[in-house]
Amino acid sequence: MDVRVVVAGAVFDRGRLLAARRSAPPELAGRWELPGGKVEPGEHPEAALVRELREELGVEAEPLERIPGEWPLKPGLVLWVWTARLASGEPRPLEDHDALRWLAPDETDEVDWLPQDRPAVEEAARMLAADLRESDLREADIQAAREAREAQAAREAQAAREGAPGR
Repeated sequence: MDVRVVVAGAVFDRGRLLAARRSAPPELAGRWELPGGKVEPGEHPEAALVRELREELGVEAEPLERIPGEWPLKPGLVLWVWTARLASGEPRPLEDHDALRWLAPDETDEVDWLPQDRPAVEEAARMLAADLRESDLREADIQAAREAREAQAAREAQAAREGAPGR
């Protein structure tokens, strides 16, 4: 049996993950998922993701890294997930969704995810939280360097006022 790939995007923006609530089909309506759709014959999966996010949400996104694993959706369909950066546009629920939510890594349990999306969501939240920690550390390093430069400048200014070398 041939297996068709469905792609989804763990879309990140400003430290948050985008969740989309399904409006159709009826058996999925009201549940949350990572947005995406089927790869067309001959289409590269990353290109399909870009196309699906444009069609479903009206945005341009850049696929970044594939989340390891694949998850069966139903016979003949498997889910592959990429992290993606929002490149332009403001997401809107245009197709197959009736609501969108931006979730911080510690808020991902606040929505009722489709079961097959849960493992990828957990990994995406872990990756996002790690990125935020790294970003916080970089920001702390930048702040510490700024404070050290300001302290050095203050010492040099004080030394200049006192007529001594600034060390």
